[in-house]
Amino acid sequence: MRYIHTLYLGAQSRWQSSRPRRHFHWRLMFESADITMLRLLEAFLKSAPQLVLQLSIMIHGNNVLPLQGLSASASLVSLAWMIASYQKVLRDSRDDKLNMSYKAVIAQMLWHFFTIGARTVAFALFASVFQLYFGIFIVSHWCVMTFWIIQGETDFCMSKWEEIIYNMVVGIIYIFCWFNVKEGPSRFRMTVYYSVTLAENVALTAAWYTYRGPHTSDSSALVVVCLVACSFALGTFFMLVYYCWLHPDGPVIGSQWGTCVDEGVVGAGGVAGVIDACLTPSQGSQTDMVITSPPRTLPRTKGDSGEPTPGDRDSCLPVFQVRPSPASSPALLHRSSSASRQEGPVIRIDLPRKRYPAWDAHFIDRRLRKTILILETTSAVSPRIQYRSSLMGSKEVLEYETTV
Repeated sequence: MRYIHTLYLGAQSRWQSSRPRRHFHWRLMFESADITMLRLLEAFLKSAPQLVLQLSIMIHGNNVLPLQGLSASASLVSLAWMIASYQKVLRDSRDDKLNMSYKAVIAQMLWHFFTIGARTVAFALFASVFQLYFGIFIVSHWCVMTFWIIQGETDFCMSKWEEIIYNMVVGIIYIFCWFNVKEGPSRFRMTVYYSVTLAENVALTAAWYTYRGPHTSDSSALVVVCLVACSFALGTFFMLVYYCWLHPDGPVIGSQWGTCVDEGVVGAGGVAGVIDACLTPSQGSQTDMVITSPPRTLPRTKGDSGEPTPGDRDSCLPVFQVRPSPASSPALLHRSSSASRQEGPVIRIDLPRKRYPAWDAHFIDRRLRKTILILETTSAVSPRIQYRSSLMGSKEVLEYETTV
């Protein structure tokens, strides 16, 4: 259904005139990002466990059939490709993000291909000898990762329980690879994750090497251990290549890894109800154009301060510029002053800015995006946004962020 709807939006974006074409184009990008995220979740909930099972059977039987090798390779490629393709589609769907080049996509795909490959081989080696302990390890790792994500206070869904289910699903992805789900600098969190992953891979591989069966010779076991080590090293190498030379925002090694969230989760499989709630907060009539866009990470509202901190503004630029700042240039100043003399649509929000729960902010953000897209097709003047202020009747802002 989503693919058919995306094809329809793509056709409309080609056939319509200039103004409706832009509207359908952005709806197409939002829907494409949602579909890619669902495919990403499907890959990690289905292909990743299947890959570990296939590799474990190969190692336990000490034999690799051509069809088994082909199936395992396809599963590994699909996992790496879905992460890279989702990040590219998500960047294409955001105004504040530079598009990712295909060189960067290939580098990121190789990064995840080798790191996930080393991870799954280490899992399969350990599972071929310690089936029960492997299950205990997986459940323990998933619980720790889920708790870590919950402690990060992600804000993708509109209710607390939906957010917990979201964190549980992302915890499954964290079993296999890194997945950025929180706004702000990610260098420390990524370093911690890969340090833990490296330690686990070493421990699992060493346990297999020590207690392996007699049918595996020392030379063959040493080759497998070197394969795991080299695969993880190659994945780390391509990760550094991506961040040093191919990142769309420029080299980030040595500076802040403060990219806005490039990955998020919507839901899949058994949590279909949560998916619909996260993607489409409210259902309107058939003529009501529901804009579904990839979820954004929203900083948790703390304290009574109504203004964002400088670090928040530096780490994530506004996604939508409703009106340019008058101080930017004389041309923009003239345009803004002329627009201010015209009566245009006004979006009034009867809430103080940044004074309400994060899931409400996410809901308002999606309704704002939908409303602005509709107003752009019906009015020649950019819409104005007013928030309720505690000191005055209303306060107008020149732009709004994804955090509202």
